[in-house]
Amino acid sequence: MATNKVINYVNNYKIMKDIESIKDDPIEELVTNNLEELNENDDLVQPIDGLKTKPHEIRIKHKNRRYTRSCDYPGENLDSFPPALSASLPTAFTFATNYKNFSKKHTKNSRRSRRDRNRGLAKKGQGGRFTWNGNNLIDVDETANEDPSDINYDSDNQDNCELLEIHPPLTDEEIEKHVSACISEYYEHGDSDEVVFQLSEFNFDKKQYQIIVIAVSLAMEHKSSHRELTSVLISDLYNRILKMCDYEQGFKVLIKNLPDLVLDTPDAAVVLGNFIARAVADDCLPPCFVTKLKQSIIDPLQLQAIDQAASLLDSKFSMMKLDAIWGITGGYRPVISLVSRIQLLLDEYISSGDIQEATRCLNELETPHLNHHLIYEAIIKALESMKESTLNLISELFRYLYKIVAVITVDQLTIGFNQVYEEIEDIAIDIPLAYPILEKLVAKCESFLPKDLVKKCPIQESRGRKRFLSESDGKFKEDNSI
Repeated sequence: MATNKVINYVNNYKIMKDIESIKDDPIEELVTNNLEELNENDDLVQPIDGLKTKPHEIRIKHKNRRYTRSCDYPGENLDSFPPALSASLPTAFTFATNYKNFSKKHTKNSRRSRRDRNRGLAKKGQGGRFTWNGNNLIDVDETANEDPSDINYDSDNQDNCELLEIHPPLTDEEIEKHVSACISEYYEHGDSDEVVFQLSEFNFDKKQYQIIVIAVSLAMEHKSSHRELTSVLISDLYNRILKMCDYEQGFKVLIKNLPDLVLDTPDAAVVLGNFIARAVADDCLPPCFVTKLKQSIIDPLQLQAIDQAASLLDSKFSMMKLDAIWGITGGYRPVISLVSRIQLLLDEYISSGDIQEATRCLNELETPHLNHHLIYEAIIKALESMKESTLNLISELFRYLYKIVAVITVDQLTIGFNQVYEEIEDIAIDIPLAYPILEKLVAKCESFLPKDLVKKCPIQESRGRKRFLSESDGKFKEDNSI
């Protein structure tokens, strides 16, 4: 009630126009007594032109109030008032005055924030209940998470980061898988540089010696041409992926595993000795490697491999011989050399009659593109021999290679016989009985030769004078023809 009376009293006091009617008012007396102190505060009282004025002529200027966190409601904090005014005014009057000023500032539809935790600025149309106001947003320092050990560190959003490619080390199973695949492809294309490029992408983690172990183990199960390719690859890997210590450790592992290798390859000891001797000749292993290894080995199977390598290295012209330790494969030999090997093969077969040995020698040549020439040379051998036994051997060889082991194809048979058919006239000059011998050979092979090829067999025309039974037969025929 007292507060309401004071508020009404203040409102009436400001509305009154006649100042003289309230001369005895306690507020006027209060202002008069404290005029000097009020003049010192420029924010509340300003003298007019330096003249001495009456209290009712002084215009009090009130500073805009801004409520802070320490003041939850108007009038709670009296320290914001001037000392003279706060000490003299009654508490009820001070509360009423401030409450009225607060109510004027914060009226309906005001854009000023009504919250007590801000500076009283405009709301800017943001926020609301259960929403984030613009003033309450958390300032995130973008440079705060530059430490890589921080859990909030994001390497993708850092400008001064460098990405490095990492190759994890391979396990023993992965090494065997990848190296075996590379070497199997190498047997197809024969490019050692491609294998070096593929192997350089893997992280072997000081296990490069396993390349030697896997390569030699695979080569033992393949033919001589693949062993030659393996020796070339072992030489090309030197100082690129492998070092001399890797070669020594790899061949030591192979010698240790020799009892297991013999189960799949019976001549593994001899083959391994050839690989060791070839590696010494290619300067991949030191010459003293064989001597030192021989002194520390007791197993007879392992000693056989070391003795094989030592015998090859101690022989005369060993370095020249070791370059062709696996022989010269068909793809790298001249045609003249291959033809001479085919003729030698046929001569040995005719003399011995061992058809399996002839087949093995033919496979070792690795020249399937020249199998048709084997057919041609075999027919020529049969024509030159003019013996029934030779015809039987040649026909049996054709049947075995075509029907049983399928080393030659029907196209190769056709090409070989057609080549003889085309040259039979020239052959008959040197071999007068070439036509009848060829007919006999075709008849013996008729069971597996194509019918068209059998029908195309040339027949020799009669070159002698045509004879009749009597002269009258010839005259009678001439008369009938007329």
